[in-house]
Amino acid sequence: MKTLTILRHAKSGWDVQVERDFDRPINARGRRGAELIGQYVKRQAMPVDRIVASPAVRVTETLDIFQPAANLDSVEPVWDRRIYLASAATLIDVIRDTGKDAAHLLISGHNPGLEDLALMLVPEADGGDLRAAVEEKLPTSALVRLELDIADWRGLDVNMARITAFVRPRDLDPALAPAMDDD
Repeated sequence: MKTLTILRHAKSGWDVQVERDFDRPINARGRRGAELIGQYVKRQAMPVDRIVASPAVRVTETLDIFQPAANLDSVEPVWDRRIYLASAATLIDVIRDTGKDAAHLLISGHNPGLEDLALMLVPEADGGDLRAAVEEKLPTSALVRLELDIADWRGLDVNMARITAFVRPRDLDPALAPAMDDD
C-alpha cells in the first residue's frame, strides 16, 4: 500500500510586485497556514518519506515552514519544474516517475492541477464527504491524504485511491477563514 499526500502551496502575496508569477512569495496568512498544517501532520504522525514539489517560490517557502513544523526537515524535496502549473495528467506522470521505493509520497504545488488530481484519483461514488469538500475547493495550504493499493507508483491510475484526510488551515484556526481561501 502507498499513501499520497497532496499539499497546495500557502497563500501567496499578490501585493508583492514580481516580474514572474513563479517568483511570487507567500504572505503572513500563508506562513501561518503552512505552519498549522505541518503541526497537524506531526500530531497525526503522518509518515512522508519522499517529497516532490514545484520549484516556484511560493512552494519552496511553504515547505520551508511546513517541513520543520511537521518534523520532516530530514526529507530533502525533489524540485520538479513539471509540477509548476501542471495538469492532473502531468502530475500523475510525475508521481509514476517516483518508482516503488517511496511508500509515503508528498507532492506540493498548485491549483487547479492538485485539486483535479485528487478528484481524478478518488472515485466519485466512493469519495463521500471528504471528496465532496475537495471538489468544492482545495484552498491554499490544504492537505489531502490518499491511500492506494499499489506496490509501485508506476501502477498509479485514475479512480483507485481512498481519501483518508482533508484538512484546511481554517479547520485548525477559524481566524484563517474565509480570506485564507481566496487564492
